[in-house]
Amino acid sequence: MLCPQEQSLLRAQLELMYRCRIFEDLTRDLMLRGLIKGTSHLAQGQEAVAVGVASAMRGDDYTLCTYRGHQHVLCRGVRAEWMFAEMMGKKTGLMGGKGGSMHLGSAAHGVLGSFAIVGAHLPIALGAAWSAQSRASGQVTVCFFGDGATNIGAFHEALNLAVVWKLPVVFVCENNLYMEYSPIAAHTAVPRPAADRAAAYGLEAIEIDGNDVSVVHETALRAIGRARDGEGPSLIEALTYRHGGHSRTDPAKYRPAGELERWLERDPIKLCEARLGETGIGEQTLSQLRDDALAELREAALAAEQAAPADIGAALAGVWHGNGSAWRN
Repeated sequence: MLCPQEQSLLRAQLELMYRCRIFEDLTRDLMLRGLIKGTSHLAQGQEAVAVGVASAMRGDDYTLCTYRGHQHVLCRGVRAEWMFAEMMGKKTGLMGGKGGSMHLGSAAHGVLGSFAIVGAHLPIALGAAWSAQSRASGQVTVCFFGDGATNIGAFHEALNLAVVWKLPVVFVCENNLYMEYSPIAAHTAVPRPAADRAAAYGLEAIEIDGNDVSVVHETALRAIGRARDGEGPSLIEALTYRHGGHSRTDPAKYRPAGELERWLERDPIKLCEARLGETGIGEQTLSQLRDDALAELREAALAAEQAAPADIGAALAGVWHGNGSAWRN
């Protein structure tokens, strides 16, 4: 039986998972209408990882994520309208409409960027953690990445140096079983791409159910607490599943028959709803929470759609510090 505080937390987490799911659904709709150009990578089914970790973080902690990072940014309190506007190339977008879906960030919310190059942000996470350590600020950096990044050199370099310097950083591998279009098992020497490599760097092998928001939250609380107390980095492998393809053009035909259906039974939102149901929260309340989230996000998407387009003349602004683009020696 959940105590009132636990029930309140779980309800807040479910509300945020609703917002994450609906945000991704609306993004897909905007792509189909041709309002979002280029590619976009959605994460329906992976909500518990983003929400569970974010709800364990302090307001001034840092987040770095991948091109599949909409949910991580939303979970740090960034306004959905600004995110939709960014993806639609609008002046009101987070990055002024220049970054698009794969380059969302807001330093004011502790989001130091989402990165399109696989694994490129892991060393950057070290820099943020080193900064916090040197300033004795107590801030912790959380770095999210996919299972495919575990085969990138930057993954191993970052883990090694994080341990050597005992940095306040938590690495979270979102293992959704596929590195783009290929099963991770077809390209990786160990069954658990992150957890099975932890021992090589003196780290604990932590593998969790990434579809259970409570498990994710409790694991993140411990890891973030260790980092904040000066005990160094942690590596968490969260097993999850994306319901859709890799990107907007991928129908995901490579998945074996029945796999998606099995994972849909373990949808993180369904699991959370069921647990709250055991506490007496009924379908009517859950339906109202969903409706409220849908209304909020539809309004945000509409406002972004009606915003002014980005100024083409500003395309080269902000390339360097000082807002310019001229090469400097």
